[in-house]
Parts: sequence; C-alpha cells; structure tokens
Amino acid sequence: MNRLAEFFARCWPPAWSRRAPVALQIARDCLLGLAAGLAAVLFSALTDRIFHGTLGRLASADRTTFVIGSFVTVIGASLICGWLIAKVCPEAAGSGIPQLKTAFWKDFGYVPWRVAAVKFAGGALSIGSGVSLGREGPSVQLGGALSSGLSGLMGTAKQQRREPCAAGAAAGLAAAFNTPLAAITFVLEEIIGDMNSRVLSGVVLAAIMGAFAVHAINGPQPAFAVTVNGDARWIGYAVAPVVAALAALVGVAFQACSLGIRGRSRRWAAVPLWLRPAIGGLAVWVLGAGVWLWSGRLGVFGLGYQDLSEILRGNFPWLLALVLLGAKFAATVTAYGTGGLGGIFAPSLFLGATVGATVAGVAAPWLPLTPDDQIMLMLVGMCATLGALVRAPLTSILILFEMTHNFSVVPGLMLATLVSQAVARPLLRHNFYEAILEQDGVHLENLMPPRDLRRWRQTPAATMASFRPVVVEAADPAALGALLAAHPYQCFPLRHGGRVTGVVTRRHLEEAIARGTAPVVAPAKWLSPKAPVREAEKALLESAEHFLCLGDEASGELSGVLTLHDLLRGIQDADSEV
Repeated sequence: MNRLAEFFARCWPPAWSRRAPVALQIARDCLLGLAAGLAAVLFSALTDRIFHGTLGRLASADRTTFVIGSFVTVIGASLICGWLIAKVCPEAAGSGIPQLKTAFWKDFGYVPWRVAAVKFAGGALSIGSGVSLGREGPSVQLGGALSSGLSGLMGTAKQQRREPCAAGAAAGLAAAFNTPLAAITFVLEEIIGDMNSRVLSGVVLAAIMGAFAVHAINGPQPAFAVTVNGDARWIGYAVAPVVAALAALVGVAFQACSLGIRGRSRRWAAVPLWLRPAIGGLAVWVLGAGVWLWSGRLGVFGLGYQDLSEILRGNFPWLLALVLLGAKFAATVTAYGTGGLGGIFAPSLFLGATVGATVAGVAAPWLPLTPDDQIMLMLVGMCATLGALVRAPLTSILILFEMTHNFSVVPGLMLATLVSQAVARPLLRHNFYEAILEQDGVHLENLMPPRDLRRWRQTPAATMASFRPVVVEAADPAALGALLAAHPYQCFPLRHGGRVTGVVTRRHLEEAIARGTAPVVAPAKWLSPKAPVREAEKALLESAEHFLCLGDEASGELSGVLTLHDLLRGIQDADSEV
C-alpha cells in the first residue's frame, strides 16, 4: 500500500495540483470513475461465474444432487459471509447504501479499504451462491469505498473525500446496470439529497466513465432485451394504475417485513452474529429448492435474471409468476433481515415484474390486452415496487428506461412513479435506506447541513461586501489620525502608486502615529467578487486580519472589501428572510 501511495505521489505532483486544479480534478474523476466501473464490472462477472458454476450446473443434475448441492452451496456461502461481516467488517452487511450515505455525511466520504475488499469478495460469494439479494448495493458501496481509498492515495485528506465517494458510487451503479443517467440521479436523490449539489460535475463524469467501462467489456446492450412492437393502448394504461398500486403495496410490505425481521434478529442474543446470515440462507434454500422441484425455475435464487428476462418476453404463466412472487418475497426479506450481504434493487424489480405478469395474466381473458400492453404492465410493476422502496422518482423512471432502451414505455413508468409515491408515502415514514439508518440509531438530519445554508453558501460573496472601502493613502500622522477618528474600522487597505499593496490594522496605525514611523503592512488577501460565500469563508479564516480585498490582484485594483463582520451580517440577513 505504501508503494502504491508513492506511485500516486509521483504521478500526482502537488505543484501540478496548484497550477491546474480544474484539469487535475477532471483527471481524478475520470480515473476514479474508471476504477469504480471496472470493479463493478468485475464484481458482476464474478457473481455470474459463481452462480453458473454452482446452482446453474446443479440444475442440470438429478433432483437429489440439486437438493444436496444447493444446500451446501447456499449455507456454506452464508456462513463464510457471516464470518466476514462479524469478524472483519460489520459495515459490509446489507446493501451497503445506508452505510455509504452515513460515511458520506458523518465521515466526510472516508471509507476504509476493508469495506471494499469484504464487499467485493463477500457480495460476489453471497449473491453468486444463490442468496436472494441484488448486486446494485454492493456495487455502489464498492465503488464509493474504492474511490475514497484511491483519492486518499492521491493525497486527498480524509475530511475532503465526499466528492470522490459520490463519484465512485455513481460509477459503480452505472456499471452494474449499464444505466449512467439513473446512477447520477440516484446518487443525487438518495445519497446526497440535493439535485443542485456542487459535486454534480464529478458524479456525472464518473458515471460516464463507469458506462464506458461496461460498454468496453460487455457491450452497449441493455440489461433486459424487451421487444415492444408498438405503444401500449388505452386499455393498458387503464390497468396500469392497478398494477402500480399493487406493486407499491408489495414494496411497502417488503420494507415492513425486512425491517421487522432485521429488528428481531438483532435481539437474538443466543445466535452469534456470524451465524445469522445462514438462517436467511436456509430460508432461501427451502423456498428456492421447493420452487425448482415444482417448476424447474431458479428465480428464487440469486438475482433471478433468467426468469425475469423470460417474464419480460411475455407468455409467462400467471400462476407461476404468482408463486415466484410469494417465494421471492419471503426469501429476500428473510435474507436481508438476518444480515445477508446484498442489495434490494434486483429483488424489487423481480417482484414488480411478477405483479405485472400476474395481473396481466388474470385480466387477459377479460380484457383485450396486447402483448405490448402486458409488457408495459410488467415494467410498470417494476418501477412502482422500486419507487415505493427507494422513493427516488427520477431514478425509478430512468433505470427502467435505460435497462430496456425503450422510450415507448416512459409514459407508463411516469404513471407508475406517481401512483407508487401516492401509495407509499402515507404508509411509510421513511424510504428503505432511511428506515435502516433510523433502526440503527443514525439520524442524518443531525449531520447534514440545512439545504438553505448550502444554497446560501453558493451565492456570490459580493452580495455582502462593502464597495465603498476606506483606503489609507497618506503617511502623514495628522491625516492618519483624522482617518482613525472618522472611521471605527479595525483594518484598512493601503494604496500606493495607484494600486493596493497591502492592508494595515488600526493598532499598527496608532503605533505608527505615536512613534512617527511607517506602519506595519501585511500582505493583502484577495478574492474575486464572483467567488461564492463558501470560498470567502475559507479565505477569511486563512487571513490573519480576517479581511479580504475584492478585486483584481494582478493590477491591484480594489472594488470592495469583505470582513467577518460582513459575513455575520449576511448570515443574519439570510436567516431573517427564511
């Protein structure tokens, strides 16, 4: 690790950082986004390789071999992941998104290296071995942790890693689903909670690099190949609100059950922490093996993407979809509630699709639903379940649009989002991730700065400055004495030869008058009038006199001055306007 840090120090010279901060930041965001995207692609590939090498191969064997082999696979992986969580890194449990959000606000974006290592190894093993959880949460936490660590090797202090952390999270999600737009909105809506955040540019650039990584390795194809020959008809849109409402209720029940099991499992004093994920793994195995023995389907295990893809092709038996809905629901809430390692995006999409397939199948004999109408209803269910859980409306719409590359379904997705929010918000106080933090006793409202304060700190400093400054020009003691008598200020800019050359304090002027000598002159601290309040705060704290000259430093032309008194007055004025 020390050699790696030395390598980055040679490639990332501090002198260059001072000469070209914008270029350096762009290069850093590109590197971090690419690294996080490649890590997410490798994570996805490893997960798929493990799944096809274990359960995928066992599914082609006889029933006895499958039952025994799947038991050993799921329980063995759950025990290993439980040990990693209990003994190495408790922060890696669950999806990782609540933990990353806490690190972003509480620890300024600093995430230890062990989080990335355990999330990568444990997440791939858990999901690949059949535990019914998703890989989007691990990809987000993995990307954020990796970018946080790499930025540290580049010299970024622990207190300044929020932007690298957010950028890595966006790149990880963009690569996990090949959805860069949804990755941007998810990070802004969920982790940061501000669509106007100053880290937007870094998040966008990193998401683009994450998309480049997955395109270069896997190609630009969407996550799901959905064939829609035409737009849905009015009858499909008439049924869509029913599907959206039912799917949203499934999302509400999913959150309530997951948190209920999670809360109870934390009180199992007789069950050690490392053993608890195996209890969820046992539930997954019982339900998954039962469904496989009945139907030959593996959808309950792991991501369930093979069955989900078949559902989205249409002509899927609605009774089988209903059985998969119940089994997948019970398996996932138990796996997550007992401390399993994985996310909720993939299971929620699966549940929503089965809701849409069930309703479409039941309604088809009575209503003239075309295949395009039925596919639209499945996508509506997916969007509504995800929207009810994460409550990120733009993300819910964009992720389904990007996963299918089909613009014709966007009106249905928008309708699904509206219905899901209307159903979920009255029933649940928080979204899934906020509820997890609330259950853990983490209250982000005590860590996040007020939204109005952030907006105020982006306003130009010139709004608080004084543009009629009193300037010291004469060295005559009598003139200086008259100036001090007329003005109570503690610091003055000093002009010589038509340009401001420094600043003098009141104490130094009084001493100069008493001794008949020239006053002590301190260097002027300059700030552009267009600079935001955030930069002015930092500059004032770095100035020994707490006094800033606004204008052009090169020419010495002064346009105004800014003091701590001006800053405090601006805060008071902003507070009175709220």
